[in-house]
Amino acid sequence: MDVPLAHLDRPFDYLVPQAFSADAVPGVRVKVRFAGQLVDGWLLERTGRSDHPRLAYLDKVVSPVPVLAPEVAQLARVVADRYAGSMADVLRLAVPPRHARVEKEITAGLRTVDQPMPEPEGWRDYPAGPALLRALADGRAPRAVWSALPGEDWAARYATAVAATVTAGRGALVVVADGRDLDRLDAALSARLGAGRHVCLSAALGPARRYRAFLAARRGDVSVVIGTRAAMFAPVDRLGLVAIWDDGDDLHAEPRAPYPHAREVLLTRAQLAEVGALVGGYARTAEAQLLVETGWAREVIADRAVLRERTPAIVPTGDDPQLARDPGAATARLPSLAWTAAREALRTDAPVLVQVPRRGYLPSVACAQCRTPARCPHCAGPLALPSAGGSPACRWCARIAAAYACPHCGGRRLRASVTGARRTAEELGRAFPGVPVRTSGREEVLVDVPGGAGLVIATPGAEPVADGGYGAVLLLDTWALLTRADLRAGEEALRRWTAAAALARRASDGGRVVVVADGALAPVQALLRWDAGWFAARELAERRELGFPPAVRMASVTGLPAAVADLLAQACLPDGAELLGPVPADGERERMLVRVSRARAVALAGALHAAAGVRSARKATEPVRLQVDPLALF
Repeated sequence: MDVPLAHLDRPFDYLVPQAFSADAVPGVRVKVRFAGQLVDGWLLERTGRSDHPRLAYLDKVVSPVPVLAPEVAQLARVVADRYAGSMADVLRLAVPPRHARVEKEITAGLRTVDQPMPEPEGWRDYPAGPALLRALADGRAPRAVWSALPGEDWAARYATAVAATVTAGRGALVVVADGRDLDRLDAALSARLGAGRHVCLSAALGPARRYRAFLAARRGDVSVVIGTRAAMFAPVDRLGLVAIWDDGDDLHAEPRAPYPHAREVLLTRAQLAEVGALVGGYARTAEAQLLVETGWAREVIADRAVLRERTPAIVPTGDDPQLARDPGAATARLPSLAWTAAREALRTDAPVLVQVPRRGYLPSVACAQCRTPARCPHCAGPLALPSAGGSPACRWCARIAAAYACPHCGGRRLRASVTGARRTAEELGRAFPGVPVRTSGREEVLVDVPGGAGLVIATPGAEPVADGGYGAVLLLDTWALLTRADLRAGEEALRRWTAAAALARRASDGGRVVVVADGALAPVQALLRWDAGWFAARELAERRELGFPPAVRMASVTGLPAAVADLLAQACLPDGAELLGPVPADGERERMLVRVSRARAVALAGALHAAAGVRSARKATEPVRLQVDPLALF
């Protein structure tokens, strides 16, 4: 039943009236009476007997269309147990809301088209690539972690892998992080398979289009589904491959209960259905490295000779040789090396990409006299300058602080603490007069950039693709990524840098990448060598030593102190469980962390879910948020 109470997270038996018998097939939506109310539910199976002596009747079959596939129902149960959640919450994520008009549309059905075995093409650059395609075409279940080369057309490589899977008469499911990646993969699959052979699933499609694509996959009209995280539960007929691109992107983490991650859901599907799995990206997460080190998956990487040929010239500005040439590089936002790289690229009529971690104009300001961060006098939120002639405004409450005075020294002048993308565009526009300057960020994300000289100022994740590649890529304000109070700060910095650096031309074509950071730092070293596997192995080893995910399993329990204490008191935690905290959360809430070994992960999730069931049965009023393996621990 669609009731998100933990103590009701189990199937219930109902009698099927004779009038509904033909339509009441497993997978249909139904309505039933429960506790005096009419609630929605799913019919999981029909059986001839029940252990309960008195049963109520189904009230209604909402639709005769069996939208819940048996394998998705099984997956929903496993995912709910994995994340200490309820199956009803997972099914809300798995099946989009009903659209009655779309259900009445008549579909043509699946057209059987012979798909020849695709040529390995770009996969030949990776020694294990052709073998991966052969295994998919033979109907086997290979599992791979792919580290993409710079400048790689990853969408075309995924389309080839999907085509190999279709050759064996099986289906494929590919999940990407955002709409830009989805459009790119959609175009690649259309070119490879032809029109009408796949559907896109995304929450941005709207109710009718999303439900239409979902039904096409459920009815078997298409055998390939691609989409954002909304597609991770999509029904695929004769599934043969699940794949995810850039699994480190936080957009893959579902913000609604029970907070599953698309990578974990897809890997669970691969395990349950015994199908192939492909985890790809320019960078590599510690979770993907764990798959390689445990032998669950095989890494697909290029030889060093091919890597050297494909990689742009990547140089840091903070190592000793560069500081000897340019002593001011240690404090300059745009050192002479970066300036020279941009100027030379523009001279050759090539575009230049500048990655800036922060959007806006001046997202953080401070007193010009004592350097104290400027805070809002009303809510103590950080002040920011929206434009060159604007007044400082609070980023939390949006109040204008035109008459701001520093509470420490009384100063009224402000200076920049952090420079945003729009201010960077303004500065570089003055530095390179006559050169077109474009920005790409939250307000407007560019898809591509035409050829010719020009400056593109982009925030991470919004970098457009340039025709022919960028002549230079400048990675500014790297400290903003490296100094984040986050377990994944180094991993996330490398992921964002490689995504931008991959858009540069090859070194043989004059492509250069300048990272404004100390070359001795581990993420910078990994970027210079384009060795994401080395950095991921280093991260995983450190997390094993410190006892952090994915080497262990952690669960966060967040709520008011009394509610958190009550839930943990009810939980029969497994042996060896460690309690860490409490630490302050937002408002008056606090967070406790529970850490166990990976072998006891199932026991931990079960204990927390059972404790939540006890509280819901008692009708506890204060909610507690449970998250297993949250992205942010503190």
